Amino acid sequence: MSINVTSPDSDEAELNTSINTTPLVDVMLVLLIIFLITIPVIVKVVPVQLPNATNIPTTTKPENIVIAIDSNENVYWNNQPVTDNNELISRMEAAVIRAHNEGKTLPEVHIRGDQNVRFEAVGRIVYDAQRAAIPKVGFLLEPRNGQQ
Repeated sequence: MSINVTSPDSDEAELNTSINTTPLVDVMLVLLIIFLITIPVIVKVVPVQLPNATNIPTTTKPENIVIAIDSNENVYWNNQPVTDNNELISRMEAAVIRAHNEGKTLPEVHIRGDQNVRFEAVGRIVYDAQRAAIPKVGFLLEPRNGQQ
């Protein structure tokens, strides 16, 4: 049983001290619905088949050309120093002509660039190989042994 303590002649409304959570629940449900609708639209990705990376050991053939570039941009042809860019191109062209005359496959250029060499020096070697009509250019690297 309960009793009302207010006087019958007072016009004051009774105070409601409980928290009304209905508007809060309504707002949260609307936000949840908005997130559920918009997240699949944002996450859309273009379907692309990415290539698988494999570590293929290089096969050393006698016709392959190994060009090393040290940190001072000195160029070495199979561990022999090369004086200038024209000499390097003429050696590459001679190797291509020799492969054609002997009926062998075209030589590959393997570039061993120092870690601190400028990209321009390596790019120059790639461009020289292109000018000498060598179709395959590769880069020799040291394995990281699990380091990132």
